[in-house]
Amino acid sequence: MNRLPPNASVAEDAGGDRLFAPAAARNLDALCDLLATHAPPRGRALEIASGTGQHVVGFAKRLPGLRWQPSDIDTPRRASINAYAAEAALPNIAPALPLDATAPGWAGDHGPFDLIMLANLLHLISTSATRCLIDEAAAALAPGGTLILYGPFKRDSQTTSPGDTRFDAQLRAADPAIGYKDNTEMARWLSDAALSPIDEVDMPANNLAFIARKPSP
Repeated sequence: MNRLPPNASVAEDAGGDRLFAPAAARNLDALCDLLATHAPPRGRALEIASGTGQHVVGFAKRLPGLRWQPSDIDTPRRASINAYAAEAALPNIAPALPLDATAPGWAGDHGPFDLIMLANLLHLISTSATRCLIDEAAAALAPGGTLILYGPFKRDSQTTSPGDTRFDAQLRAADPAIGYKDNTEMARWLSDAALSPIDEVDMPANNLAFIARKPSP
C-alpha cells in the first residue's frame, strides 16, 4: 500500500457504516455535469475506487439509464458505499465490488462496460500502477465505450497553483513513487492503450478530466 500524507484521503464517520468525504461533496455536481455531457445515456457503468459512495449515488440519480457497479479495494469503504446505496434505494446501483484496479488481469473477470469512471486516484498511485489501470480499463470497455479519468494533474510538467504544488510535494515526500501525473503523459498512455479520441476537459479547482473512447470495430 502506498504511504500517503494525512490530507490525501479524508473521510469522516457519518453514522452507521457511512463515511463522508468533504472533497466528494464539493466536486459531485461538477462530475455529474461532466457525465451528463460525455457519458453514454444507457448501459453498464463501472466506478473504480468509489470511496465513500457519495459519488455513485449522485451519478445513479443523474444518469438513471446507466446500471452502476461501484468498487473499492477497502472493506470499510465498500460498507459505506453499500450503506449510501441502501439509503438511496435506487434500482441502478449494484453492491460494491472488491476490485484492485491496479492489479493486472482484472478486465478478464469484469465487463464489458459502456462507461468506466475514476475520480481522484491517479495522484495517489505510482506511474506503473496508473498505466496498468489504464490498460485494464481499456480492455474492460465495450467497443465504443468511454473512459473518464478525473483529478489533479500537471500541465506540461508544471502544477497550476501554489496549493497543487504544495500537495504534490507532500505526496512525493510521503512516497516518491506517487504524485501528480502530467497531462501529456496521460494522453500518451491512453493512446498506447488504443483509446481514441482523447479529450481534456478543464474542471473546477484546477482539476482535469480525460475523456477517452474505445473505437468501435
